[in-house]
Amino acid sequence: MNQMKYPNPTDDAYGIKTVGSRKKPFALWREVVMAYAAPAIMAGIGGLVTADRGLQIGALTTIGGASALMALIIGLLLRSRVGHMRWVTGAPRLVVVGGLAIAGSLFGLCAAWVTSGVLELMIPGHHMAWVDRAWIDFPLSGFIASTIVTWRWRLAVTNNFLSKRGRKK
Repeated sequence: MNQMKYPNPTDDAYGIKTVGSRKKPFALWREVVMAYAAPAIMAGIGGLVTADRGLQIGALTTIGGASALMALIIGLLLRSRVGHMRWVTGAPRLVVVGGLAIAGSLFGLCAAWVTSGVLELMIPGHHMAWVDRAWIDFPLSGFIASTIVTWRWRLAVTNNFLSKRGRKK
């Protein structure tokens, strides 16, 4: 029996259309820009509210810069062969995000250690306030940027996989 599908009048009245998905694919440049802007704005607001000049400067330098750098590194890592490894694409999302967030924190800690060591060798006896902030800013920025970039990458990979699987049927 041939059933005729009648249009739903509320679809036209409310402008509801389900033609296709409007989700944007994973774009690394967008992630890096947001990884810089979001923490820099939030830390800048925190610096303004608390009248902490060091936090205001750190928002634009160590906090935003470390977040953007970490987002770039994790994004490039995920787009490379690592992103195609079975444990990255097959494991539960929280396991992958948690593992890469810890790796981002450790990388940030190593970056703070190298930065403070190199500056101490280059300028002995000179104390710079932002170097003390790097011990907190770099690992925290690494954790947050790694978490967000990995979560969004994994979501894009899952959506891409599901949409390709749906087209094959």
